[in-house]
This record gives sequence, structure tokens and C-alpha cells, in this order.
Amino acid sequence: MKHYFTISPKTYTWEQVIKKSRFILNVARVTSEEEARLFIAKINKQHYKASHNVFAYMLGDQDQIQRFSDNGEPNGTAGVPMLEVLQKNQIHDVVAVVTRYFGGVKLGAGGLIRAYASTTADGLKAAGFVERLSLHQVTITIAYKHVDSLTYWLTQNDYHIMTTNYDENVHLIVPVSEVGLPSFQNTLTNQFAGNIGFDIGDITFFEIPVK
Repeated sequence: MKHYFTISPKTYTWEQVIKKSRFILNVARVTSEEEARLFIAKINKQHYKASHNVFAYMLGDQDQIQRFSDNGEPNGTAGVPMLEVLQKNQIHDVVAVVTRYFGGVKLGAGGLIRAYASTTADGLKAAGFVERLSLHQVTITIAYKHVDSLTYWLTQNDYHIMTTNYDENVHLIVPVSEVGLPSFQNTLTNQFAGNIGFDIGDITFFEIPVK
């Protein structure tokens, strides 16, 4: 896969209260079904007194593995809406667990669907998405007098500056796609009249925050 969307590698917790019931999302990035199951077991242990620990996860470069559980909630009111949120956001290699502490007020089927979906969606948004891209790591070398113009051009053209190092020149590390690399080099070489250097690194995965 050349690119896909996921969340940051850190686990994340988000909570809301709906009609006196606490809904707590715990979400993590995983690379295998075993990791997903271990994470679910961890949350089950942590919230063993909860009314329900509902989960959903999607794994694989084509989401070959998709699992969910309603964990005692009415069929189709909990795990399914959580999985649909993952599908809608095209989030890969993620496991989500929503813990519910019942507050004494029944929500009904529609209310449960909205509660589990919104907890998952709003929690994922708060956690933040990243795009994992298969890109070249390009080190650009340029004189100090040109660095502001270069930085402006990169920003205006949506290139992400990962690192900037300084010695007698300035060295900016920028991820660039393989297909876009020739145009990238030609454009900058012409713009700076050849007063620019490129060191093309191997292709690797980079993570770019999604704004």
C-alpha cells in the first residue's frame, strides 16, 4: 500500500456522558489481530465493573480483517456503528473499545447507535489522524539567503518539512513521492538557478498529520 490513514502510535482515551451513562473510548494502533485482542483484554480488565466493553477493529492493507462485538448491548446497536465509523473514515490498523457505565436511563436502539458512533467518531477526531505515505526522504541543501524563499515555496505547495539542520548551508528534509520527484527537483532547480542540492534517500513510510 502506497498510503493509508490511521491514528498516531500512542493509545488515546476520550469520554462523554449521555443521559447519565459514561461512554469511554480507548483506541490504539495495532499491526496484528493478536495485538488487537490483547488491547481489548487490557481494557476489559481495566473496566471490569463496566456495563459493557464494546469493540471494533480493522486490520490489513485492504482491511481484510474486520471484527466487532456488541458485548451484551442489543444486536447491531454498538459494535456495528463503531465499525462503520472506522470504515467511513478509512482508518486502517486500529482497534477501538467503547466502555459504557450505565447511568440508569435507557437510550433505546437509536440512542445507543448514536452514542457508540459519536463516541468513536469524536474520540478519533480528538486523537488525530495521520497519513502514512511511502515516500523518498529528500535532503535539500541551500544557502542561507535562499532558505526563506524555499520554505515559502514548500509550504505553499503542501510539502512537509520534517527537519532543518544548519552548518555552512541549510539542510531541509522533505518527504517526496516517487512519481512527483522529477518535477519537484526540476522546479526547484529552475527556481533557484541551480543553486540547490538534493540527496535522495530510500523509500520509506512517513507519517503526516492530517489537518
